[in-house]
Parts: sequence; structure tokens; C-alpha cells
Amino acid sequence: MEDCIFCKIVAGEIPATIVRETDDVIAFEDLHPQAPHHVLIIPRRHIATLNDLTAEDAETVGNMARVAAEIAAERGFAEAGYRTVMNCNQQGGQTVYHIHMHLLGGRALAWPPG
Repeated sequence: MEDCIFCKIVAGEIPATIVRETDDVIAFEDLHPQAPHHVLIIPRRHIATLNDLTAEDAETVGNMARVAAEIAAERGFAEAGYRTVMNCNQQGGQTVYHIHMHLLGGRALAWPPG
């Protein structure tokens, strides 16, 4: 998708602080962190919303969750706890229409989120 900022990060057209790369997933630091650790995990392939997932995307979404857990462990906050969030569409808080998982950790997180 030519207008998608995350696709441009995947293509190397926009710089990002990359934390992890696999064959199907990229993780990078959020530019506007909401916690001491705030990483975005995205699929390399453009998928606009969670509503657009197909059965063939199950492995990629699983890999996104696995990468989040690995990053939390590497950064030392897995045992204390962390949150992963995927927003869908406007009322769900999605602002970039390329699915992404937020990994937030390093402080206590309140519930409900808002």
C-alpha cells in the first residue's frame, strides 16, 4: 500500500528503530511511547484491520505474539507483566490501517484502558 506508513517502514523508506525482524514480522520502537517500553509489532504484509485477517494469517499473528513475549523477556519485564493491544477500526482506536500489536511494559498499567 503506497500510502501506508508501516509499509514504508517495512520497505526501508521511512527510518525506524528496529527491535526485531523475522521473515514475516518487524518490531520497532513506538515514536510516542505510552510506557517505558512501547514496541509496535507488525506483519511485513499489509493487512488493514483485524477484520481482514484470513485463516492463512494465523501463523503471522501468532508470530507477532511470540515476538512480543520474546522482547518482554529480553528487556526484563516479562515476569512483572506487560500488555499487548491490537486496535480495530476507528471506535477501537486504530489510527494506522495496517494491523499492529502494541507491546507495553515497564510500569503498572491501569484497567480499564479508556
